[in-house]
Amino acid sequence: MTLNIAVVMDPIESIKIKKDSTIAILWAAQARGHRLWYLEQDDLFIRDGEAFGDMSPLNVFEDPDKWFERGPRETRRLAEVDVILMRKDPPFDMNFVYSTYILEMAEQAGVLVANRPASLRDCNEKVFATQFPQCMVPTLISADMARLRAFVTEQQDAIVKPLDGMGGAGIFRLTAGGPNIGATLETLTDNGARPIMAQRYIPEIVHGDKRILMVNGEPVPYALARIPQGDEIRGNIAAGGRGEPRELTERDRWIAAQVGPELKRRGLVFVGLDVIGDYLTEINVTSPTCIREIDAQYHFGIADHLIATLETLRRAPA
Repeated sequence: MTLNIAVVMDPIESIKIKKDSTIAILWAAQARGHRLWYLEQDDLFIRDGEAFGDMSPLNVFEDPDKWFERGPRETRRLAEVDVILMRKDPPFDMNFVYSTYILEMAEQAGVLVANRPASLRDCNEKVFATQFPQCMVPTLISADMARLRAFVTEQQDAIVKPLDGMGGAGIFRLTAGGPNIGATLETLTDNGARPIMAQRYIPEIVHGDKRILMVNGEPVPYALARIPQGDEIRGNIAAGGRGEPRELTERDRWIAAQVGPELKRRGLVFVGLDVIGDYLTEINVTSPTCIREIDAQYHFGIADHLIATLETLRRAPA
């Protein structure tokens, strides 16, 4: 059965074709015979209680010189498509929140939206992970600088980071008695006005921050370890980390089994778990990546697996 699949994403002309996960998903959808439609966030709107989009028919190509062809824009009810892929990259700002409201109206009209709009709003990528304390190192979320300082002293070595950061931005390592604890906490918490996350430092970061991809609550059998370079403490590719695909360990599979049922319950169809050593650190629900790097080595077909899963979910009775 041919589906109408719409994608909400950043401008397609400016993606990095060599590494982009969204284009891989679109290639897979088109290869399976589905019809594609393209929108950007600003193309979504509500009129008289209905969700609409100014969308363009889209063809995609595995060609680094011409990877897409867009037709003229048409104003259509979102309820006219079967599946909407919400692949707008962070930042998670109020415009993103407003988009989820519009997409939620489409979901209520029977469209399968991946990931579920309400869960995109509810599941902050740092805070959501704390629902699984059995998978994590000691972790504190607070705006109280005295409490955060006491946590650093208690753990002796800690990582602190903003709750809305991406790509490794704003991550600092603090050690008990260090000279910059106060200034760092003042900056990150805006002098106690904004909560942040503090976690015990995990020394296994030198071996990589693993991205485990989850499809409808089940793990892909391979992960991408993002390994810090030089004196850097961050493994994020955006921060200069080197990607190394690996098979999942038994501990990785255990963590996935702990988290997976809740992801499925919340309609979080495509998710990235971040794991350092034996511990979960974050759960990425907004536009997770790393498809291309893993498939380049293992040829698993992650995007095809995702589209096949969406086909099944779309056919499933409500």
